[in-house]
Amino acid sequence: MTHWFHRNPLKATAPVTFNYYGVATTPAATKICNDLRLSRTRLLELFTDLSCNPDMMKNATDSYFSLLKGFIASLDESSQDSKLRYIQNFKWTDTLQGHVPSAQQDAVFELVSMGFNVALWYTKYASRLAGKEDITEDEAKDVHRSMKIAAGIFKHLKESHIPKLITPVEKGRDLEARLIDSYVIQCQAEAQEVTIARAIELKHNPGLIAALAYETANFYQRADQMLSSLDPVYALKWRKYLQLKSCFYMAYAYCYHGQTLLASDKCGEAIRSLQEAEKFYAKAEALCKEYGETKGPGTTAKPSSHLFFRKLGTLVKNTLDKCQRENGFIYFQKIPPEAPQLELKANYGLVEPIAFEFPPLHALWTPEALAAFDLTKRPKDDSAKPKSEEEVKPVKEPDIKPQKDTGCQIS
Repeated sequence: MTHWFHRNPLKATAPVTFNYYGVATTPAATKICNDLRLSRTRLLELFTDLSCNPDMMKNATDSYFSLLKGFIASLDESSQDSKLRYIQNFKWTDTLQGHVPSAQQDAVFELVSMGFNVALWYTKYASRLAGKEDITEDEAKDVHRSMKIAAGIFKHLKESHIPKLITPVEKGRDLEARLIDSYVIQCQAEAQEVTIARAIELKHNPGLIAALAYETANFYQRADQMLSSLDPVYALKWRKYLQLKSCFYMAYAYCYHGQTLLASDKCGEAIRSLQEAEKFYAKAEALCKEYGETKGPGTTAKPSSHLFFRKLGTLVKNTLDKCQRENGFIYFQKIPPEAPQLELKANYGLVEPIAFEFPPLHALWTPEALAAFDLTKRPKDDSAKPKSEEEVKPVKEPDIKPQKDTGCQIS
């Protein structure tokens, strides 16, 4: 498959000990705190562990979130908050705005921030698999499914949990609606890239491939438009990626639409469609260069030298040459001055997010265990709060280069 996807860095977080001396008054309450600390540490470790797979990630997320839920919701699953919701301060950085953390004394902030990182992990896992040259059919299915899971998590956070935050989301931060929407649409578009690759490999109808490519290009365009009002310092590199992918798949759409026209003996229109494919491919090539030269968060790469990109250039050239030869020998049709309007609708292969729900409350959360947390015993200086000068160290990721690195690497 050898696809290439841009990835923003993971969010980083300050350590949380969950040590509530005096507040947790029984062994059962203390065990919950210990298990929270261990399961949180384990989950954070898995984000950068290259041997981690979706099963390992699901087990780790279920373990942590089922425990954390006791800090958020009442045990009877009513709309009432847990009495522990505001006991702990959590600090998280931002995928775009670097090492400047946000802090909220709210377990819901922890839930949505950690959930956001889980979704990012699924996109990074998919990206690593999709970049392999010898990818198997099962691995391609894993890529496709992981993208849909990530989209489902982002969507669930936006619709069900981010609105519950007491502190409003800061503009331009990860949890803002336009950023979440961009991530959802990007996941859908990248999953459809897998569908398109499969359709091409199995030599499906060129009309279906053209329609899928057109829908995918429009997805990328929508994701880019949602980021248009963000500060270019943070968002420009990401936007260049979305723009180049939009142009790339428009080139695919016009290329395969040209094949459909040729099969219908409309050789002149086919040539014009292929000429339009050449234009979009050239635009994508220029944007690849701009992407490589743009500083900002995310992967550093030379996408124009990547196999998936070069193959399309060859396909467009060869198809156009064939159409021109056929027209010179058989059809002798005039080439229209205007490119054909693409009014393509894919009836198959469109991607929808997989619905996501957080796991149910952990069995350790009994009424007795919750009652054993005595908030009147909290220290007055509130040692649960991190000190203001406490730094949040960036996550060391195997497939993300530091922002200051201007070298090129295919991730």
